[in-house]
Amino acid sequence: MANTRKSTKRAIQAEKRQARNISVRSATRAALRGAISALKDKDPAKAKTAYMAAVKALSKAASKGGLPKARAARKVSRLTRLVKKTLPAALSAK
Repeated sequence: MANTRKSTKRAIQAEKRQARNISVRSATRAALRGAISALKDKDPAKAKTAYMAAVKALSKAASKGGLPKARAARKVSRLTRLVKKTLPAALSAK
């Protein structure tokens, strides 16, 4: 329990940040799952849009501080390798 006004405020701020970070992590995980399931469906157009959405979600989470930058970069890299291996047509043909 917080004893001073300052520590009470810090506790409230920590709760707000925790709630925001939980929602950001949840959204990025959902975007990654969507991209992987789109790859399994073997539809290049759907896979490309899901891939772009996942990369955007990861980059935004990293820039806002909801996810460490290195972790986001690692996940983007692994997802890109998976897309290139599974469905190369999804990333080519701009």
